Amino acid sequence: MPEPTPTTPAPATPEQFPPSTLSPAQTAWLMQYIRDVADYPQPGILFRDITPLLQHGPALRFAIETMAARYRGAGIDQVVGIESRGFIFGTPLAYMLGTGFVPVRKKGKLPAETYSIQYDLEYGSNVLEIHTDALRPGQRVLVVDDLLATGGTTAGTVRLVQRLGAHVVSLAFLIELAALNGRERLRGQDVFALLAY
Repeated sequence: MPEPTPTTPAPATPEQFPPSTLSPAQTAWLMQYIRDVADYPQPGILFRDITPLLQHGPALRFAIETMAARYRGAGIDQVVGIESRGFIFGTPLAYMLGTGFVPVRKKGKLPAETYSIQYDLEYGSNVLEIHTDALRPGQRVLVVDDLLATGGTTAGTVRLVQRLGAHVVSLAFLIELAALNGRERLRGQDVFALLAY
């Protein structure tokens, strides 16, 4: 199948985003680059491996460009990426949107003063941190990660962003595992996923 071309929606006004839905052919084309790995990282977990997509230049470019098209003109001030695969998608999105990039990392990985929060994830719990000077009050933030599962990691990140006085405009993911109901933990937020399983 020839490489699909992302559609460019009309510029969004703040808090209103075009749907950015993919055609069935585009969805099938992208999904062929997502590999299923059973019992990883724990027994009973079906892991959606994005490394084949990352290795395929046209698929990676299509995913990034399609996600960026949704937020052009939305007044995003900063993109926040969640460790670690959120960095892969968040940094090029920040570049394409002309914003800065802010990493949210696991405990002990950031060198300066941080705020931290404990959160639950689909197979355990962890601690996330953000630099105390990473965002300014009132800044409009796009939070990015590769995968929305139970929503615990993202909910923790939203709380960190809000603690700094910034406004979460939207949450963007490459993949959503819809059966895990992650959106339930993110009520009141705009949630976008390019692919859903």
